[in-house]
Amino acid sequence: MIAVKTCGKLYWAGEYAILEPGQLALIKAIPIYMKAEIAFSDSYCIYSDMFDFAVDLTPNPAYSLIQETISLVEDFLVNRGQTLRPFSLEIRGKMEREGKKFGLGSSGSVVVLVVKALLALYNLSIDQDLLFKLASAVLLKRGDNGSMGDLACIVAEDLVLYQSFDRQKIAAWLEEENFVAVLESDWGFSISQVKPAIECDFLVGWTKEVAVSSDMVQQIKQNINPNFLTSSKATVSALVEALEQGNAEKIIEQVETASQLLEGLSADIYTPSLRQLKEASQDLQAVAKSSGAGGGDCGIALSFNEQSTEILKNRWADLGIELLYQERIGHDDKS
Repeated sequence: MIAVKTCGKLYWAGEYAILEPGQLALIKAIPIYMKAEIAFSDSYCIYSDMFDFAVDLTPNPAYSLIQETISLVEDFLVNRGQTLRPFSLEIRGKMEREGKKFGLGSSGSVVVLVVKALLALYNLSIDQDLLFKLASAVLLKRGDNGSMGDLACIVAEDLVLYQSFDRQKIAAWLEEENFVAVLESDWGFSISQVKPAIECDFLVGWTKEVAVSSDMVQQIKQNINPNFLTSSKATVSALVEALEQGNAEKIIEQVETASQLLEGLSADIYTPSLRQLKEASQDLQAVAKSSGAGGGDCGIALSFNEQSTEILKNRWADLGIELLYQERIGHDDKS
């Protein structure tokens, strides 16, 4: 039995802009995990704790994401000269509570998880970029409208600066060209680790409101204009620079700018709960904002002294915002 796991993710900056090719986003891995166990077996058996039943490879709507991932990776394995054998795969870790998703990128996480599980089963190791391409190819073939930033962060399992690629172009290649040739070509993305040179507390607050990302993204995408894109890219670059220089004032300033850009894009991004989550950091040595598509789910905060952290946590608790995760950043080599 082989075990693998994948993390969740949350955006710090660059949401919505990252949907356009060549844009930047800063995304943080969250160590709330999905886990898979896989082994060769006499027949195919796939089970996820999202559902109360298991399937084989016969198409099933509930399991379509997992089944399509398996199909694509098996194509890749055949191209690598592997002889396919049936297996049993069990997936656990829902990234939700009481049926409400956290918004940590669970669909991206499950795709990367299945890719990693199959590669481990066949004892094949590949680099981070190829893992990202395989996972992205699954979602592109499904017509997914996301930026693939989730996947970039989940494959790297770190704080990453992601530069997006032209998804329409790559989706067309996947339709028309040889699969292996597409995987070997330059897609035009980059995924690089960011190492903050300052100690701070990173906090994740969950509003307990579920956001329907795909619907919101479609609606808000229409508001994206060149000015927003230019400002967002400059803000993400300045935020990364401030983190790498360890400048708390500039970090707060750039996160605040990123937040204002989102507010300017659409009033729907900040629900009343997310607004309260953000405003709870006022008059503290801290900054908070919504994360990801908005309209619910989680917000994040960076706090630069212990007192600010404690006050912020108490304010969130009073507002009914649940502290989902807390991490000390920048205090060792691993950050």
